[in-house]
Amino acid sequence: MFKKLFFKSLLTVIVLLTAAGKAEGQTRETFPYVQRDSTLYLDVWHPAHPRADRAAVVSVFGGGFVIGKRDDSLQSRTARMLSERGFTVISIDYRLGLKDSAKVAELQGLLKIDDLFQYCIGLAVEDCAAAIAWVCAHATELGINTSKIILTGNSAGAITVLQLDYSRANALSPAALLPDGWKPAAVIPYAGGVMCRKRDLKYAAPPAPTMLLHGVEDKIVAYSHFGLPFSAGMFGSNRISKQFRKQEIPHWIIRFKGIGHEVASWFPQSVELFCCFAEQTLSGRISWLDAVMTDSRLQPTVWTDMNMLRMYKGVR
Repeated sequence: MFKKLFFKSLLTVIVLLTAAGKAEGQTRETFPYVQRDSTLYLDVWHPAHPRADRAAVVSVFGGGFVIGKRDDSLQSRTARMLSERGFTVISIDYRLGLKDSAKVAELQGLLKIDDLFQYCIGLAVEDCAAAIAWVCAHATELGINTSKIILTGNSAGAITVLQLDYSRANALSPAALLPDGWKPAAVIPYAGGVMCRKRDLKYAAPPAPTMLLHGVEDKIVAYSHFGLPFSAGMFGSNRISKQFRKQEIPHWIIRFKGIGHEVASWFPQSVELFCCFAEQTLSGRISWLDAVMTDSRLQPTVWTDMNMLRMYKGVR
């Protein structure tokens, strides 16, 4: 779609890789965006017919910070569906903290679980911020408007995008690589939360327009709070929404009663809802919505009863 793009990495100039997308008229290109312990890559899905506003979506995969990849089946389907609707989609790699066996061994034990997740989430947020910085630096070549970048993710990816915006709003170090003054056009997390060291979840600066989607019965990423009562920990969508209301921050929250972590993979069935919220926020409309939703295509499965301990036994 555009001439080969070169950028200077820490050590060398790398020729960017090109791959064809599956949907007619779409193209997918793969770029290295940062060199850490190893090179991290991102895929850029170019739409055949870009939106007039040149909006883009940065998509972050899930997998409990131990598995997953930028081009897995859910990520690829998400990218194709949004690209078909005119969005440029950027699907990113990030470091999986729970694959760091030395760090996991160091932080084993119930009393250190908050530290372990803080470590994993911090890595993911740093990498997501680096990817956004790269995208903004190459916005002209990519054909996108940096003020119209939407963040989305599922499960661990949902945590990552919510945590990035929380870190940005509170000037925390994991978001330090973001371009000065940059703010997401919207954040759309599927079953996410924010890890907070304090008892209260507060935003020093306004967060981006946010649509929270969460199953009330979720035991993987808690719908309300994971941690000791009245303590720091993981604040799920219900607690985030309460804080947004307290600070009078407009947002949408879509709650699914009787459903657990299945919401994390609901994107393909909710693309029109995603686009509805995106259209409103990209056009500058401000709205509030608090809804309990049912969908015949979203039914309880083993993931409604699945808890964190059982899940990690299965993926490690």
